[in-house]
Amino acid sequence: MASSQTSQRKFSGEPDLQAMMALAHACPTDNLHVVDLPYRLSSWALDDPDNVGLWANAEGQLLAWAVVQTPFWTIDYAYHPDADRNLHQQILAWADRRACRLLGTLSGHPCWFVMVLASHADRIRDLEEAGFSCQADVGEDSWSKVLLKRPAQLPVADAALPTGFVIRPLAGENEVEAYVQLHQAVFESKNMTAEWRRRTRHHPGHVSDLDLVAVAPDGRLAGFCICWLDTDLENPSGQIEPLGVHEDFRKLGIGRGLLAEGLRRLYLRGADRVYVETDKQRNAALELYMAVGFRPIQDVLVYRKDYGA
Repeated sequence: MASSQTSQRKFSGEPDLQAMMALAHACPTDNLHVVDLPYRLSSWALDDPDNVGLWANAEGQLLAWAVVQTPFWTIDYAYHPDADRNLHQQILAWADRRACRLLGTLSGHPCWFVMVLASHADRIRDLEEAGFSCQADVGEDSWSKVLLKRPAQLPVADAALPTGFVIRPLAGENEVEAYVQLHQAVFESKNMTAEWRRRTRHHPGHVSDLDLVAVAPDGRLAGFCICWLDTDLENPSGQIEPLGVHEDFRKLGIGRGLLAEGLRRLYLRGADRVYVETDKQRNAALELYMAVGFRPIQDVLVYRKDYGA
């Protein structure tokens, strides 16, 4: 970096999105979301420029960015590892102000979350000083996550689908609305929108052949698995995000079939490794990933801060 002096500036759309992606790529081991950033940075949270914070040095180089991700109730961010020590604190202070301003609006939430790798002691210290608390051991509502990895070349057994079911790529624009309805049903949330889904499809990082759905004999979409591939990293990597099956079709092997096909396609397209992140408390999902060769590489701690009704 040419300068340690930082200043905040407004988000201006596509050029900034490219710079945000580049910053995350520059320090991939420090960031939880790199391969799947096209998905997260396509969300409708970014329709409001005030939901994005950018920090640059005197030469204009982007040193940090943050997004108040209203669909996820999370604060996503990345910053240069050589930046001033207090830059992380500035990010959290900005996010705090934004969360307070959103209270009482349709995008306001009573609490916000930050996901942090368990090895990031400095970030954890800053989060706790900023009023966030770890949710790993809070009783019945405990919440923590885990990041898993598998070698892409590791063989994966074919999963037998029920008669009449097929797995194929999403059929373009014609199936966007059907996908959105399925996604909303799987996650019991209206957060996924057609516009968000269209943006993911048009993102340069999207590969249509890795955007998979399972189709029932009656033509209904039964499940989905979007696979992301990043060949710009030193080790070309894939990531599964998201994967889901409609409750009407669970326990039929649909999820495993989608996952197996996605892993096969990622390997054929040059992935060296594949990542997935899941909740530790979601036993069925964790067992599925472990069954096809994923192994935990690091705990992901969930930190929460309450903001009132």
